[in-house]
Amino acid sequence: MNGHVEVGPGAVLRLEDGEWTVRDVLTAFGEVVLVSADGGVRVWPLGLLAGKVRSGSGPTVAREDLSEDQLVLLRIRVAHALEADCGFRSGDPARPEPGEPREGYDPLVTTKEQRLGRKVAELAGLHPAEASRLGLERVSERTLRRLAGRWQDGGQRLEACADGRWFRASPGRTSVSAQVEEAIEAVRVECLHRSRVSMRTREKLIHQYVRDRFGDQAVVPSYTTLSRVWQEWYGPGGTRQRYQRSAAAMDAGGSSILITRPGQVAALDTTPLPVLLREHAFGDAVSAHLTWAMDVFTRSLVAFRLTLGSDTAVDVGLLLRDVMLPLPMRPGWSEDMAWPYPGVPAAVVAEFAGYEVAGLPFFAPDTVTTDHGSVYKSHHLVEVEQRLGCSILPARMMRATDKAACERAFLSAQTLLFESLPGFRGVDVADRGADPEGDAVLTLAQMEHLIATWIVGTWQNRRLGEHAPPWAPNERHSPNTLFAASFAQGGFGLRIPSSDLYYGVLPASYVKIHRKRGVKIRSLWYDGPAVDDYRGKPSQRRGRHPGLWRIRHDPRDRREVFFEDPVTGHWHPLRWTGLPPEGEIPPFSDAKVEEMIALARDSGLVPVDDRDLLPVLLDLLDEHAPVDNWPGRAAKEAGGKRRRAGQAREESRALTAERDRRWPRQGTVPPASAEVVVLRRDQVARAVDEDRRRRREQAVPGPPPLPGPLGSHRTRDLFLLPPDDEGQPDD
Repeated sequence: MNGHVEVGPGAVLRLEDGEWTVRDVLTAFGEVVLVSADGGVRVWPLGLLAGKVRSGSGPTVAREDLSEDQLVLLRIRVAHALEADCGFRSGDPARPEPGEPREGYDPLVTTKEQRLGRKVAELAGLHPAEASRLGLERVSERTLRRLAGRWQDGGQRLEACADGRWFRASPGRTSVSAQVEEAIEAVRVECLHRSRVSMRTREKLIHQYVRDRFGDQAVVPSYTTLSRVWQEWYGPGGTRQRYQRSAAAMDAGGSSILITRPGQVAALDTTPLPVLLREHAFGDAVSAHLTWAMDVFTRSLVAFRLTLGSDTAVDVGLLLRDVMLPLPMRPGWSEDMAWPYPGVPAAVVAEFAGYEVAGLPFFAPDTVTTDHGSVYKSHHLVEVEQRLGCSILPARMMRATDKAACERAFLSAQTLLFESLPGFRGVDVADRGADPEGDAVLTLAQMEHLIATWIVGTWQNRRLGEHAPPWAPNERHSPNTLFAASFAQGGFGLRIPSSDLYYGVLPASYVKIHRKRGVKIRSLWYDGPAVDDYRGKPSQRRGRHPGLWRIRHDPRDRREVFFEDPVTGHWHPLRWTGLPPEGEIPPFSDAKVEEMIALARDSGLVPVDDRDLLPVLLDLLDEHAPVDNWPGRAAKEAGGKRRRAGQAREESRALTAERDRRWPRQGTVPPASAEVVVLRRDQVARAVDEDRRRRREQAVPGPPPLPGPLGSHRTRDLFLLPPDDEGQPDD
């Protein structure tokens, strides 16, 4: 059909098998009732008439299209699905058949999941020929759900559940013949191999293929028709050519995944926080990065992390640990933000966790989807994911649609929350305010508490307008209601990991234990009484690191590492041997250690013991001077703000590491909203004084003797001449 045709009662349509007259238009179902000249009746979808359905999709059928034998088989087919759905073969508990409900299908004592499982086992025991006649030879719980859903959505009509294999395939576009379809497929393969070309070039290639293979008699549609068909079959094609080839290769391998329950797929992503913050050490405006994990099925934001600067593999690994831990209630949260999900009482969850739990889902993710950032592809994070039992499903390059839910959540958070906060800097420099740095007032702790409150109180209860579960496409849900509804279908596995999981996600080093000096981890020596029984002895480890001991360290705080006792299984901290025996020094990270080693090497210092490196470290930490650190000159000094931001970043990461060690071992996590004021300069000054005092004490073992009274050193009269030297001749 060419041009525009008004489809209404009385309109005459010319199809490939003759002329048909429109008797009625069923707008509610998107169908038209056609009548032929010989009295035949056919129900035809409007989308197929408009040329919107590709060849191969099955049309909607009417009861008149089914034979008596097919109707009998269809009734049995639907009865099995309805019995698994509600326990009655008629689909109505008010009209039970004799002997219903059967044992194992009573809805009063069984759940829907149990009935579906029993029905799948029952159909699996049918004879293969009988199952094939019913179209249930490869039945699954999802198939039974789909059939029951079709029965409800189709107005309880049998033909809505008919097997599409009983009917012929749709003819598709009448203007796209089999020869043209073959040409389009061949040109598609050729265009994937070549460089990117325009649609006009594809049209020429289609004409060339048709003429060379089928001659000049074959008719090729117009450019407009070919362009529409290409876009319907292969998409708009706005991506780069190399990514189209990779996507086509992955699609050919069947890489799609059907998400049917919470915890099946968790999407991780990182984005710069569009709000500038105030760091707690110096009060400068700094930028942060927001990393969070989303449950793709329920759209729940199950965990998040804020880091000054870019995130690391340790931060993402601890984020996965947070997904598995219940979120504790925070000061100032109301009872409406507590654990709300029916089926699992809040008291039971609080007893397992050891503290009052907030209303946020937690689970062990089965699959983790990330992009191709260096953090997510690191060997350490891959090892952590394997340790947690997660399957890794990386998104395709330059394919935001593979984790579109996570990307969309960032935009929603920006619209709903971040744009209303002072210090919002926008998404582009041209759209930035006059002075976003001066407007920044929130600290990192305040922002972390604000985001947590917004997720639990707002996001989890927000209606999802464009997302609905496959078993209830017309219902309205929020992330919390979707998670609660999943309890009735699949239950909830209450599994809370132990507190030692913190050490399991830290980077590991495999070393020997020195008899006198302990263990050496990345240029620094660590020692403690926990390794006294294993000094100079090989471990029982086999495989990749035979005979070596595994030591865990936190790159955010290098003052100590952690050793697991092979007998008791307990973790023990090992302190850096360069630390003073009394007092503490400010925290330092891996980057500060590398800077310290480089500075010691450049100055010609060859340390024999780690105590010789402590003065170098204190010089790096001591950034103040009488004049150069005046507030007016510090703003003008080149690189001063960058150094202060680096110091604040190290302190923030050290505080986060301390919180990770304390939670959940000590029951509750310290309030994130509490202001942490670190007097860095006083701390450094005390550390310098302690180091100098210790060195003076080592140089002079004991106190010097008191001087004698004045004149006590005079043993003779000063006016007497000294005696002549022995052996000197007289004058």
